[in-house]
Amino acid sequence: MPPRRSHKKSRTGCRRCKSRKIKCDEVHPRCGNCVKHGVPCDFECPEVLAELRAAATADTPSTPATTVNFGSPITHAAGPASALSGGPVDTPLLLCRSPATASVSHITPPGHRLLELRLMHHYTSLTCKTFTFTAPVTEDIWKITVPNLAFSGSQHLADAILAVAALHLRSLMPGDKELVRASHAYMAASLAEYSAALAKGIDHTNAESLFLTAALIAFQSTATRVFMKDEVAVDEDSGMDGTTRQRSQPSGCYAIPFSWFHSFQGVKAITAASWQYLRVSPVVTQVINSQAALQLDFTTGPETFFGHLLEGLDEELAAMGGDGSSSTAPPSPSAGYHSHPQPASLELIASTRQAYQHAVAVLNWAHKIPHKGAPLAFPATVSRRFIELLEERRPRALAILACFFALLKSMDSVWWLQGMARREVLGVVSLFNSDFFGPDAYRVWWPHLEWAMRIALYDYRGADSGEPIPPEIWGADWYAEERVLAEGEVAHGGYVGHIELLAQMGSAMQSIPAVPEFVPVMGSQR
Repeated sequence: MPPRRSHKKSRTGCRRCKSRKIKCDEVHPRCGNCVKHGVPCDFECPEVLAELRAAATADTPSTPATTVNFGSPITHAAGPASALSGGPVDTPLLLCRSPATASVSHITPPGHRLLELRLMHHYTSLTCKTFTFTAPVTEDIWKITVPNLAFSGSQHLADAILAVAALHLRSLMPGDKELVRASHAYMAASLAEYSAALAKGIDHTNAESLFLTAALIAFQSTATRVFMKDEVAVDEDSGMDGTTRQRSQPSGCYAIPFSWFHSFQGVKAITAASWQYLRVSPVVTQVINSQAALQLDFTTGPETFFGHLLEGLDEELAAMGGDGSSSTAPPSPSAGYHSHPQPASLELIASTRQAYQHAVAVLNWAHKIPHKGAPLAFPATVSRRFIELLEERRPRALAILACFFALLKSMDSVWWLQGMARREVLGVVSLFNSDFFGPDAYRVWWPHLEWAMRIALYDYRGADSGEPIPPEIWGADWYAEERVLAEGEVAHGGYVGHIELLAQMGSAMQSIPAVPEFVPVMGSQR
């Protein structure tokens, strides 16, 4: 029998390892065993010692209240959801919340304080500059005013700032696991606090901070998509001659980023629910007015750039109403596999028409001034019915979605949008080129997808310099169109004037907005 290997006993290990009678590697600020099992370590936060002692006395494990847990990735079903815990814990980060009477050394451990200083420095020096496309004055708002609001007692805003900064740093250093944990932990904490604040009600004291937190949640939700690894593999010249040359790909592998819509719709909802307070806020009104005012033309003919996306709409709506179509007949490529088995109500048919027409009108407007950040208005302003049509995987809605993603090519130099156009357009097109809609869908819808594919695959070397995509490629001269729209924007009073008009028409929602869905992407890298 071979002799037992000698080993050095750990006399300075963490208390949790000692209570479990296992060897501690004594790595600071968290030992390897605590990291492995997703539990707090007293190396990182000394105040958990009391909890550990209590656990040892009771001889039962306990869950500390200061641990932020992340559940398994959530698949969106019917609407936005608040899913901040549950399921197996993957990557927790200890957020130490001690009583105000504790000494500084007990509030947060040195390593954690340095991380927060690092994140806040990065936010104020770099990240805040990536939120504005038009008005330089808003840079000072994001750089100075927003942190000051957080420091005045808005924990959800403070954590949202740190979450976005961590994600930005992660985009620069994708191998830093500490940043991976921090970005998810701070955003989960922010969402929990944001949800609690909404439950208590909106008033003049918290409307500004809730609006700004909602905006940062939208940025975070969008940027998180950069780190996902499910990019669809498509040949560079796929389909450009009208034929199918996509590599073999299992159907359904592409997931529509519904979290984008839920988070941006959350900004719209919080604005509507608190407009009586936001309309007199110089901070919020400057942020809102920095966006290009929506000037929508609901002309549905082929004379508009994206008017072709509405071709055949009357026939599709007639089929929804059961006009001349059998509920047992196979669906046409234009309707998709999710046709209503029973005739739809007139109200549903009308809302479907309006959803498509409004979405295309937003595309036409954004196509003219994409460098102003106009495409980002799309997920925030489309109707709930349009999102339902996406959830039903309607081909027309997906074609409109592909064109929206193609518009993001104009902002390819922005870190939280980098590569999005190519990635998402190819993903959407892969659905048409699979068994999901049947063999004729790609042929029927290719004329409506061709521009989006051409833009997605375009080698845009001028992104960093701000040079526009040539008009013959893009289909519009950005700066010529900008001058025309600027005149109309002055006449309409900017974006605030647009919201005021909506409020007067009584279309603004008065209910408390739902917390956007947050789907963490654990440890993935670009």
